Amino acid sequence: MRFRQLREWQLALPLALAFTALFLAPLLLLVGVSFYNDDKISQPGFASWLKFYGDPFNYKVIGDTLLLGVKTVCTTVLIGYPLALVYLDLSARLQKVLLFIIVMPLLLSVVVRTFAWIVVLGHEGVVNSVLMSLGVISEPLKLLQTELGLVISLTQIEMPLMLLPLISVMSRLDPNLRDASAALGASRWRTLFTVTLPLSMPGLVAGCLLVFASSTTAFISQTVIGGVRLIYLPLVIWQQSLVVYHWPLAAVASLSLVVSVLSVVAALSWVGRRSGGYIHG
Repeated sequence: MRFRQLREWQLALPLALAFTALFLAPLLLLVGVSFYNDDKISQPGFASWLKFYGDPFNYKVIGDTLLLGVKTVCTTVLIGYPLALVYLDLSARLQKVLLFIIVMPLLLSVVVRTFAWIVVLGHEGVVNSVLMSLGVISEPLKLLQTELGLVISLTQIEMPLMLLPLISVMSRLDPNLRDASAALGASRWRTLFTVTLPLSMPGLVAGCLLVFASSTTAFISQTVIGGVRLIYLPLVIWQQSLVVYHWPLAAVASLSLVVSVLSVVAALSWVGRRSGGYIHG
């Protein structure tokens, strides 16, 4: 038994070393660099932390970054959950087709998908052209460099991260449960909220975690679609590290982003565990 445990520990050792080298070591390096006062990293101190958190503007940037993630999660849930329900009612062949459509955007670079949204949301883009041809609007809408346009593009970009775990969980649900609920006189809406939604909560929470973590750190999409008018933490980190070359301040901003995102992720994980406990308890 002891020999078997030793072998299992040895199998896990390469992954542990890779995790330490690729995640913990850079994180510890960021922590160390943040405790310097100047950009030359020569005077240890707390000046960078005091400078970052002494500026009220940075609190607004942190709030806007987290709020962007929340808005993206809400839109992906509103669109993705009905699409997952449609997936359950399709035939096996159509399910494969829909699954391929969901996975296909992941085969393209996020840079390509982001620049494609410039064509869609631009002043003479697809959205404005269609709306003006239908007579809905008289002049083009400004969608680029706005939070609305950024949320729309992030919703499409992050949608596979919501649908894949959600469909994976919902596909394993026993269809007899919905039939039993209908046989007992429950409406489709009541079956949805009392049977399907609680049982699919683990997949929904997992999708929310992935979408939130990805959208709040989506530097390319935030920069290309949002432009310089919308300031989020990834842009602040880039400016401080590669424009101003103030590495201690960039390290403080990076750690603030990590802690903020992980706090929300931990809260969502707690909700997922509580919902799972209610389902199984």
